[in-house]
Amino acid sequence: MKKDHQARKRFGQNFLIDQQVISQIISAIGPKVDDNLIEIGPGTAALTEHLIKRCPSMSVLELDRDLVKFLGAKFADYPDFKIHSGDALDVDFTQFYDGRDLRLVGNLPYNISTPILFHLLQVGHLIKDMHFMLQREVVDRLGASPGSKTYGRLSVMIQYHCQVMPIIPVPPESFRPAPKVQSAVVRLKPHRQKPFIADNEILFSQVVNLSFQQRRKTLRNCLKSLSHCLDGLEGRLDLSARPEQLSVGDFVTIANHINQTMSET
Repeated sequence: MKKDHQARKRFGQNFLIDQQVISQIISAIGPKVDDNLIEIGPGTAALTEHLIKRCPSMSVLELDRDLVKFLGAKFADYPDFKIHSGDALDVDFTQFYDGRDLRLVGNLPYNISTPILFHLLQVGHLIKDMHFMLQREVVDRLGASPGSKTYGRLSVMIQYHCQVMPIIPVPPESFRPAPKVQSAVVRLKPHRQKPFIADNEILFSQVVNLSFQQRRKTLRNCLKSLSHCLDGLEGRLDLSARPEQLSVGDFVTIANHINQTMSET
């Protein structure tokens, strides 16, 4: 273990050191020898050294060049171990697809965790599951229910694409350096058959985004720019409700109604 590596704030590095938590994460992932396993941000290999024993052909994606060298040296005896140097936000994850669905793992930098999640949703159809360490607040938002204070755009978009299962709470002292926030591991499983299907997913995203930009206003006011497309919705949804009161299915209903209205004009 490269204990002397100095965590770099610009990379959002907080290295996991708690062996009990590491054991729980490995058990939750359940890696197998024939998995198409990709770890994002392996850092000092706290998870990698356990994952690679079960899946020797795994891949890792690391931005820190010093750690790329360290990982190459540490796992030199694993010929099928692949290291990719780069930023997860710039990577085309379709390159990892070889006929086997991707299994993604990572202790994501908290400052860019949401953009990474949205980036991965673009290839959700190629992903079997994702196990990520995130800020606890973000995990709470991912799985939040309508009507709760934490329910918002992130909740709707992630739940539209994935089943969300928070699995392991992780305290600050489990890391070096210790972050100032609580953390948690979440399992995300992209829906093989979405419970609700948006006819136009770009429009659906726009409707959700517009709705939560002014979450204290009514849905009708939030969607004022699309008011000409809302006729006929009143009997199906309460447009005087606030956005956080609507379910994922409700937002799909709104988007599909707007999409149909636009196509008819």
